[in-house]
Amino acid sequence: MKILKMPKQNLDLFVSVLPAFGEVYAPVKRGKGFAFDKPSLWSDVQMKYTRTILPPKKLMLPPRETTIAFDPVEGFQDQLAMASKPMVLFGVHPYDIYGLNILDRVFAQSKYPDPYYIARRKNTAIIGMDFEPDDKHFAGSMNSDFVDSGFDLFLSDIGDDYLVLVGTSRGDDIVVMSGCLMQTPGEADFAAYKRRSKDRRASYKTKLEMEDLPEIMEMEYHSKAWEDIGNRCLSCGSCSMACPTCYCFDINDEVELGSRKGQRIRSWDSCLFKTHALVAGGENFREERSSRIKFRYYHKQRGFVAEYGRPSCIGCGRCVEVCPAEINIISVIETIRGERDGIASSAPKSV
Repeated sequence: MKILKMPKQNLDLFVSVLPAFGEVYAPVKRGKGFAFDKPSLWSDVQMKYTRTILPPKKLMLPPRETTIAFDPVEGFQDQLAMASKPMVLFGVHPYDIYGLNILDRVFAQSKYPDPYYIARRKNTAIIGMDFEPDDKHFAGSMNSDFVDSGFDLFLSDIGDDYLVLVGTSRGDDIVVMSGCLMQTPGEADFAAYKRRSKDRRASYKTKLEMEDLPEIMEMEYHSKAWEDIGNRCLSCGSCSMACPTCYCFDINDEVELGSRKGQRIRSWDSCLFKTHALVAGGENFREERSSRIKFRYYHKQRGFVAEYGRPSCIGCGRCVEVCPAEINIISVIETIRGERDGIASSAPKSV
């Protein structure tokens, strides 16, 4: 991996070359939060944002998309050309890159690869950027506050400069097109990087003990805590929609009125919706809210570990931020681990 240095004063010139690699999306202010969107002006881009409302997942696996158009005469046509449009995603935090790496395993490296996801991922340049954790981040506990793959370039703040990690040949192409904007770093730059990395790890206000959690969750499968959490959960699915690694979707055919033409639509779904486990005949395998929310936690913290060797949670804190019932993943896991009595308080323990 090549390591370079770019003075912050060169950033405006650097981003001016990015449109050559695709339509640029970056974190911008949206209401009280932030979103990955196309900035009207580069001055709108937020370099010090906490987290976006929706993760980069929304660009790789859109909330609603047409996969095929069908016609009884012309047959069907896929929409891969639309999915293959080049994009540049600038300013992605490391935990969100980790989230994309997890989605890669599900959609690109499984027995049933998804051509639409693969087309978008392949044609999207990822430029990462480090961050300062707030009281909802616990990416350090999930080992997702640093990544060594899944990006083309990664910018680390070292004061007056960025240390630039080049992760791919496309990243190297961006560097080459940038001309003389980047330099060779020195020992002082490496020392600054290590110092800031250490300071960031020490700055986490929220920590979560993950050791042997899958085994403990098996022991607590019938815990009363799941009923208590289910009584508070609204089954709104907000946590699933905001989660970088939730990937459930539904498929529906929408046919034009009075004809047999139509489109096959894929849209996000959630295991917290009452209809998610509903099958023909009216049988519902997870009719109770407590059953549904327990399934979500078990899938992310137990089932995903068995399948892929690590939990699918990345510690971004989005589920904590969007939950209208103030259910906090930290306090839930602390309860399951026996480190607190119930979930009467949604706030995590202080560290």
